[in-house]
Amino acid sequence: MSRSPDEVKTVPLTPDVYAYLLAQSEPRNLVQERLAERTLALGGVARMQVPHEQAVFLTLLAKLTDARSIVEVGTFTGYSTLALAAGLAPGGRVLTCDVSKEWTDIAQEAWKEAGLDERIELRLAPALDTLRALPSEPVIDLVFLDADKTGYRAYWEELVPRVRPGGLLLADNVLYGGEAADPAARGNGLAIREFNAHVRADERVESVLLPVADGLTVARKR
Repeated sequence: MSRSPDEVKTVPLTPDVYAYLLAQSEPRNLVQERLAERTLALGGVARMQVPHEQAVFLTLLAKLTDARSIVEVGTFTGYSTLALAAGLAPGGRVLTCDVSKEWTDIAQEAWKEAGLDERIELRLAPALDTLRALPSEPVIDLVFLDADKTGYRAYWEELVPRVRPGGLLLADNVLYGGEAADPAARGNGLAIREFNAHVRADERVESVLLPVADGLTVARKR
């Protein structure tokens, strides 16, 4: 019996498979270990930290794009920021946006410990205000969205014109625990479902949604 080329081939991530997957990535360094432990101690909000294999992927994408200008929306405790900064080209900078001093204080300590703090600029303000104040020229090499889900579309519209042709826009949590696939989705699930449709219809980019962690959209500016 022939198999459909569209048949689902994603391997279920059992604990053993996930442990094997992690073993194929660069291991956490000491700073990442300490930051992960400190974030875990915050309790339930720790789930907002990107998993390590996704952080490794962010570093790789930054290197592949030879990124010198990165914008991150949603810092939390800075694990993804560390990953992006580690992939910067010489002289590059990450601008990261958040509104929580409590969480970003933890982030800044980790960045300093890693020796990457001079590559990172943190702006504590509503992200839309920060993005709208950026120069309008398309000079951003890479964008990572990982903030409030209802704001994704507005962030996208501010950032796409500012990304250079060939640059990347990444959006996290675009499966939202599977809720985005439900036509009856509500709340954040509905916001992500509508955002995904917006990206898919956006002729300024070419994109793919990957089953990385909670779903990761990778879009290339045409």
